[in-house]
Amino acid sequence: MTTYLPTLKQLQYLVALKNHGHFGRAADACFVTQSTLSAGLRELESLIGIVLVERTRRVVRFTPLGDRIAEKARRILREAEELSDMARAAGKPLSGELRMGVIPTIAPFLLPTLLPKLRREWPDLKLFLREETSQAACDSLHRGQLDCVLLALPYNCGEVESFELFEDRLFVAFPPGMPEGVPLHATAATIDEDRLLLLEDGHCLKDHALAACNRPELRAEATMLGTSLHTLVQMVDNRLGMTMIPQMALDAGILNGTDVVARPLEADHPARRIALIWRKGSPREKEFRLLGEALRKAA
Repeated sequence: MTTYLPTLKQLQYLVALKNHGHFGRAADACFVTQSTLSAGLRELESLIGIVLVERTRRVVRFTPLGDRIAEKARRILREAEELSDMARAAGKPLSGELRMGVIPTIAPFLLPTLLPKLRREWPDLKLFLREETSQAACDSLHRGQLDCVLLALPYNCGEVESFELFEDRLFVAFPPGMPEGVPLHATAATIDEDRLLLLEDGHCLKDHALAACNRPELRAEATMLGTSLHTLVQMVDNRLGMTMIPQMALDAGILNGTDVVARPLEADHPARRIALIWRKGSPREKEFRLLGEALRKAA
């Protein structure tokens, strides 16, 4: 009996449709036309004799079995990518394509310094960057959409390995013209829970700031509405509250043009740890450690 196996291309189409939930966006992600992607999926369904996707004019809905097969296809594609990763790692290190995720509280402050140095040292490395919140980046890593992530620890990202680069001290940013004056030393006690502004859920800096303060009531009372550190700084400059800012943002000049005053936080754990992480057991581990050394040197 002849067995006909799905092609990797068909599995790529299926996973892309699962990721994007839209035929047009999935086709764009695969760099093919929508008709080509649709035809490939129909061939896959005909091959295995099962409907994987229910198609309507407005909705793309996977069948229960389609969901399971899409997840299996994702694992197969990841294994296939690791075959080429093994060959690349055995050859010239840090060459070819590498997909790295970076969280928003690192990307705009660290990358302008790191990337030029990295390009000079490893000119054959084609680094594709994707900015995502911590949880989204971890999900993308385990789905195989990213090879590694520049992340702030501690953060639970599942089964990963890490290479720590440096510690990033936390500062308390006070608004100008405080009636009682800006304190010389920023301790957890100096933070007014009714005026503390933090990034919205999904940003690990919020959790790092709250953990450093070690005041459980702050989690309940803090206003979590900022979409970026730049937004929070502008709110503090307009006397709407106070916030927490990492050292790298200050070094990058985030307070330039404002009257905001920053003081280093005095606490038992006043810093977050910046690290490069990757999937545990990755065949490119030696390459990632080499990249970590390059990033540490360039930082």
